[in-house]
Amino acid sequence: MTGIRVIGTARYEGAAPQQVWYASYGSNTHPDRLASYLAGGRPPGAARTYPGCRDRRAPAASVPVELEGTLYFATESPVWTGARAFYDPGADGRVLARAHLVTAEQFSDVAAQEMYREPGVDLDLSGALTRGRAALGDGRYETLVCPGVLEGLPVLTFTAPWSVSDVQWAEPSAAYVRYLATGLLGAGAWDVSTVAGYLAACPGAAGRWTARELEELIGR
Repeated sequence: MTGIRVIGTARYEGAAPQQVWYASYGSNTHPDRLASYLAGGRPPGAARTYPGCRDRRAPAASVPVELEGTLYFATESPVWTGARAFYDPGADGRVLARAHLVTAEQFSDVAAQEMYREPGVDLDLSGALTRGRAALGDGRYETLVCPGVLEGLPVLTFTAPWSVSDVQWAEPSAAYVRYLATGLLGAGAWDVSTVAGYLAACPGAAGRWTARELEELIGR
């Protein structure tokens, strides 16, 4: 497929960035879901209302990317009543994602909401930028990861402190998988069969969802 940016492992070596690429690999691949984090509100199917960011503007750009690592599903989300998506950058494989060009302030506020913190305070990104990974806490999305650089700006995301082999995998809900899948499809780089096959192979979904079932779910 064309238009996909493959993110390598180069380290960001510039000054503190004003803009970053937020690599979303879960439900925030969907622009409607991401808009709730940026502008505030409750997305359809969710059980939580989000306060939003200090800067409520939409991303300046969104592009399809592939990251080194593995996507897996674990724990249980009270929002989706099923497992959440996590990213293990140290595992073999590839992760399909959408990179959203946002300000560093917006990234801090989105990450804070995922960490169940109040937005409004700039996070310390220096550890992730210099070392590739930094734990800001022991919570499920309190570990920042910088998997590489895109167009001279750092790519940042957040995940759990554990690895894919350290936690029990769990099944994601249909609503969650559909949001994630349609968000990836909206990037315009992958077709339905590619997205369905990718998700069906992810730990937690594998053995619980078949590629055919996911294709049907995505097509509804």
